[in-house]
Amino acid sequence: MTGRTEPGRTRRRGAALEDAILDAAARELVESGFAGMTMDKVAARAGTNKNALYRRWPHRLALGTAAYKRLATAAPVPDTGTLRGDALELLRQANRHWSSPLGAVLRELLAAAGGAAEFLASLQERSGEAAAAPWLTVLGRAVARGEAAPEALHPRVATVAVVLLRNEFVVRGVPSAPDDVLVEIVDEVYLPLVRGRGAAGPAGRPPGSSAT
Repeated sequence: MTGRTEPGRTRRRGAALEDAILDAAARELVESGFAGMTMDKVAARAGTNKNALYRRWPHRLALGTAAYKRLATAAPVPDTGTLRGDALELLRQANRHWSSPLGAVLRELLAAAGGAAEFLASLQERSGEAAAAPWLTVLGRAVARGEAAPEALHPRVATVAVVLLRNEFVVRGVPSAPDDVLVEIVDEVYLPLVRGRGAAGPAGRPPGSSAT
């Protein structure tokens, strides 16, 4: 039974089959969320069997994560002309995503993972370097404009605002963050941190000053 192809259906292998499975899983996530996505449903929708799924993804969480990454698309990087404007727009984009049905899927995945190291590693491609990229872009522009020192151009500094916003959803469980919270994150935490980088050398001395 597991190796049988349904009548009228072309037998797929390799990348074509993997693509069909991911499409099916993505549709299940959109329609039913991660809680309603089962390996049986995905296999039936993809026109294959569960063995084909388990050969590629060891468990439902791994498949759900791969399907989420297929659905998630990068928003355009804002260019308002100021670091504050860019940071606020990036936070608003993130807030809209986390508040959306797709953001609800992401929260389900995070809850199901319970901090599992393999899940976090599987999301690094998006939540790590790729997520930092737009923040490093706007911060790089700010450095070029003279709004920030080159020392501010660090991934942890660049992404502190979006990490704080993520905590609103993951830790506090808010359905959406009010805009005044986004403004507070930018004005009270992000901009002071960025402006403080490179503002003083060792022991509080201005950059380039001597110890004499």
